[in-house]
Amino acid sequence: MIALADRVAAIALSEPRRIALVQGAQRIDYAGFVDAARRFAGFLRAAGCLPGDRVALILPNRIEAAIAWYGAWIAGAAVVPLNAQARARDFAPWLRHAGARVLVHEAAGRDAIEAAAGLDPPPLRVVLDAAGANGATGWTQALEAAPLAFEPVDPFALAAILYTSGTTGAPKGVMLSHANFAANVEAIVAYLGLTGEDSIVSILPFYYSYGASVLHTHLAVGARLVIEPNLVFPHLIVETLARERASGFSGVPSTYALLLDRVPLADYDLSALRYLTQAGGAMAPALVARLRAALPGTALYVMYGQTEATARLTYVPPDRLDDKPGSAGVAIPGVRIAIRDEAGRPLPPGADGEVWAQGPGVMSGYWHDPDASAAVLQDGWLRTGDLGRLDEDGFLFLAGRRSDMIKTGAHRVHPLDVEEAIAELPEVAEVAVVGIDDATLGQAIKAVIVPAAGAAPDADRVKAHCRARLAAYKIPKQVEFVAALPKTASGKIRRALLTEPAAAQEAS
Repeated sequence: MIALADRVAAIALSEPRRIALVQGAQRIDYAGFVDAARRFAGFLRAAGCLPGDRVALILPNRIEAAIAWYGAWIAGAAVVPLNAQARARDFAPWLRHAGARVLVHEAAGRDAIEAAAGLDPPPLRVVLDAAGANGATGWTQALEAAPLAFEPVDPFALAAILYTSGTTGAPKGVMLSHANFAANVEAIVAYLGLTGEDSIVSILPFYYSYGASVLHTHLAVGARLVIEPNLVFPHLIVETLARERASGFSGVPSTYALLLDRVPLADYDLSALRYLTQAGGAMAPALVARLRAALPGTALYVMYGQTEATARLTYVPPDRLDDKPGSAGVAIPGVRIAIRDEAGRPLPPGADGEVWAQGPGVMSGYWHDPDASAAVLQDGWLRTGDLGRLDEDGFLFLAGRRSDMIKTGAHRVHPLDVEEAIAELPEVAEVAVVGIDDATLGQAIKAVIVPAAGAAPDADRVKAHCRARLAAYKIPKQVEFVAALPKTASGKIRRALLTEPAAAQEAS
């Protein structure tokens, strides 16, 4: 195994002037990136941060976040990237649970400061965009430290703790080793065919597994990563893709729905765009078809994974999208996928059950939670909690989360079945289906729809469309139209909020 920090260091030696990261007018080459990471590592070591200590990052995507991540690794520490959009009430339990020794945050991060102040002992704080004060060290001051030399890496040492989406209940921190990251990166680089000539525009947060995967895979091959802040102005993202002659772009389904709905892609020169990747939730075949029609010369990789598996488990080769519509793909190199019943017994092709996965990217467990670890890690396999089936060719077809299953009368309905049917309507930009309480059926089906720009969809037409394609028990009883679906920072739909009345959703 070659640790990721070692791979990046080798690129800095062989091609020091190659550009690693771009953020607005800022550009940093691989030599500068590695030097800054080594200096941050030197600072951590001088400050008493020992191998195995946890370095928490509360940062949006920016060049310094990547430097801090790799600097912590060079120092032998474990990175704890936290959702920068969360609040103090979320940060405090995460920081306490992780036992963070160091916290890196922006000067404007009042919630980070408040959360750190309530810990005993408080972590050493490193502050970006300001000089150090009140016990904190300024980022510029930290990088004045002598660079730390590279040291041998234990493949199975803790490399990161990633807290999974959602802030309710006890913190659930996924423990990933250096070997986990190296194996997952190697597999993704192979099937995407990434090289140092590639470049990608990145909008996905580094503090989630998908965004972290985009960062690490591209740095590992000497590619160029262009940081774009968010999707508030989608046309700016497409302008950046064209201006930077980017060869890649990654997003969740709602990302692509928004771009297709708001931006005339044909008006931009995207001839350099070689590949698109999609994960973070199922992508309806209708949306896949729209995206491929809009960018016919670009390969689309539909993918599936979990934080507990570092990032990626399966992918659909682009040349199989037509004959495997709706599939999440085949296992990536080194991974095995199985479908099992509730007792853990293997099921044959075509049978529905829970998706189990085995491979070098599977986590070692949840931080300080042996019971939760034992519940999902069994005999070297990861119980994903997702439902699906394998076909005769080994392609995985997902049917949603076990917890998302709608029980209506005597039937069980997967939301994805209904969502895919509704997404076929051209007046629908996005759709989510949930179960709501019903006195007669137990649960009834509710569809929440974001209309396409300029469209005025009708609930009766939606129901009629479903009747023509679905069994009677899958027809939505309620159809609601909203301006936007509530989502986590990683782009996943917050389904629980959709079961509430519209007024309550808007208040959230």
